[in-house]
Amino acid sequence: MHYDQYEITKGETAMTYEFVSQGPKGSIKKVVIYSPRALDNVFNLGFGDKNEETGQLDDCVATNNGDSVKVLATVASTVYLFTNLFPNALIAATGSTPSRTRLYRAVISNNLETIKQDFEVFGLLGDEWETFCTDKDYQAFLIRRKN
Repeated sequence: MHYDQYEITKGETAMTYEFVSQGPKGSIKKVVIYSPRALDNVFNLGFGDKNEETGQLDDCVATNNGDSVKVLATVASTVYLFTNLFPNALIAATGSTPSRTRLYRAVISNNLETIKQDFEVFGLLGDEWETFCTDKDYQAFLIRRKN
């Protein structure tokens, strides 16, 4: 994706990345966390606001800071950083709400040709993973870096 991005700081491990959203609501710390799943080499991509009291990720808050394109481009850039370190990783993602999942599908659809240069993209439809198509309403997404 060729959009403006925020500067990213690695967290305490290679599984965590942080950046600061700037907008009308002020400076809001964001965090991206890659969590291992039960299957080998599968990681969940989670992101949201960083709770300053707990240090934890809050993926349910709606920040509305007027910079969603820049935030999503920054999150997408962490996928490159993560897969540079873990080239065989499969990254799973879904929204914390149905509307967020639809937003992610729209972002993937609008940037699919660029994404496909470096990644294979799959969508979950029912119980089946299939190659991502722009006209389907997927429940989750899976990406894998091309070798």
